Amino acid sequence: MELTPLVSVIVPCYNAEKFLTETLESVFSQTFQDLEVIVIDDGSTDNTPSVIRSFGSRIRANFGANRGASAARNQGTMLAKGKFIQYLDADDILTANALEKKVKALVNNDADIAYTDWQYLEEAKDGKFYLGKIVARKIEDVDANPQIALLTDFWAPPAALLYHCRIVEAIGSWNETLPIIQDARFLLDGALAGGKFIHVPGVQANYRVHITATSLSRRNLASFVRDCFHNACQVEEIWKANGGLTHKQRVALENVYGQTARFFFEYDRLKFSQVLAKIHHLNPQYQPSKPKALQQLSKWFGYEQAEAIALTYRRAKRIFAK
Repeated sequence: MELTPLVSVIVPCYNAEKFLTETLESVFSQTFQDLEVIVIDDGSTDNTPSVIRSFGSRIRANFGANRGASAARNQGTMLAKGKFIQYLDADDILTANALEKKVKALVNNDADIAYTDWQYLEEAKDGKFYLGKIVARKIEDVDANPQIALLTDFWAPPAALLYHCRIVEAIGSWNETLPIIQDARFLLDGALAGGKFIHVPGVQANYRVHITATSLSRRNLASFVRDCFHNACQVEEIWKANGGLTHKQRVALENVYGQTARFFFEYDRLKFSQVLAKIHHLNPQYQPSKPKALQQLSKWFGYEQAEAIALTYRRAKRIFAK
């Protein structure tokens, strides 16, 4: 299939009537105009379908039942004809030259994934949104190995990323088994598929943060932590199937499992036991690297008892803080 136009902008949306117009206008205001815009309505129950239709032939629209953002993005990808793919959440914004800079970076460096700096767009008590913290760092600032960095401590919103269609094809699809951290996993899948990353300096995306904390990860912390655990389990199996675990991979997995273990010790002891089994399989002498107090307690009393002491302290602190 001939790849035209050059960039496909895929926008999944669910009940996004308040922000979708601004998001789409940020696309149509791009200095780079060789593009198509595909909007997938994921079963919205508000006025989003009317907003979509108001753009007429400027966009390609698809309306379906609510199946989640990953399914919507997969649908959009199937419809895309571009050589490059820009996934864009329905409330985020591209700066005017975002596509131009990312396309040039991919072409000039024969890269697969371009990522830019980005800035929070934070909602205030008056209901208005104001520019907040700028996030400007490279993947290699976290770890020289993109797979390690993206599993552990590097994240960027879809608005800050541009994918070459060849890496999207290599990835295959968005992982619908991880509804909360799906965007982080898709980026990680790009690394697992051997993608070449290129950093584009400068803020090229605004990531909207709502005061009501409506993002999935904030709305349901337990689901977010479970996704992180299951993601690590899946990645561990992928690494094992591709030559076995290296020392750095083991340490990275220990760190992720350890972070989820702290949450589950307080809220889901059965899940904690599952996580602890994964940790001890990797390292029978496991001790957390942080926080330092927990590490020291683990040396004195063992890891599980250290978590019990730390939990007692946290609960007491909450009581006295009231």
